[in-house]
Amino acid sequence: MADERVPKKMYEAELARLQLELVKMMYGVRAEGMKVVIIFEGRDAAGKGGMIKRLTEPMNPRIARVVALPAPTERESSQWYFQRYVAHLPAGGEIVIFDRSWYNRAGVEKVMGFCSPHEHRLFLRQCSIFERLLVESGVLILKYWFSVSDEEQERRFQERIDNPSKRWKLSPMDLYARSRYVDYSRARDEMMVHTDIPEAPWFVVEADDKRRARLNCLAHILSRVPHDGHAVPDKLDLPERQGDEGYVRPPRDAYNYVPDHVEAMLTEAKWPG
Repeated sequence: MADERVPKKMYEAELARLQLELVKMMYGVRAEGMKVVIIFEGRDAAGKGGMIKRLTEPMNPRIARVVALPAPTERESSQWYFQRYVAHLPAGGEIVIFDRSWYNRAGVEKVMGFCSPHEHRLFLRQCSIFERLLVESGVLILKYWFSVSDEEQERRFQERIDNPSKRWKLSPMDLYARSRYVDYSRARDEMMVHTDIPEAPWFVVEADDKRRARLNCLAHILSRVPHDGHAVPDKLDLPERQGDEGYVRPPRDAYNYVPDHVEAMLTEAKWPG
């Protein structure tokens, strides 16, 4: 059933299989000189960060890198809107993952009043032109919208509020955005109408079940990025270690070692196990 939670063992086994395929995809992108852009958008707490982590953890960060830009500077605000994003686009053999992207203008900037109505209309008119130019230049664009229900977003927000180690994930703006839930829905709908183009379509990921969302999205990325015929390189032979040849290691007290925190825990019986 589509609403049945994915069992943990099934999730972990399929995630491992898909991540091996991601490594093959990475080698294919490098070998073929492909330029890949993957955009993740969606509501706060929709699961974009967890998805990006599972996507990138098996890949070489020199080939697949994440771009998460802060608010624009005063100088950047005076530039053509897309200008600061262009500097982060991939060269041949690279994958760039945008953790939010130029679509900020269609969402948070519009809803929060950070751009004028004219700037918003200009974005909706130029965005598809910009993306078509990228595609014509050989860039593969994948755009994912992570969709989370009102109830699930509230549950995740409350979890972050209650957990001190997760509170950094929430800003005052995130909390205020929660009160503008319907305005964000209208902004997303308008964005989709103007920017869901054949050359770079939007794909919606149902994300109330994080495990299902991750597996579905990873499988879809693999289906959209050509990588047939490429495989993980053959296993390498580990060379024999060089002999000591008279080398004498300095005494331990010549260095500053990190204290054994675990041993201290065990000694003081602080470990719950």
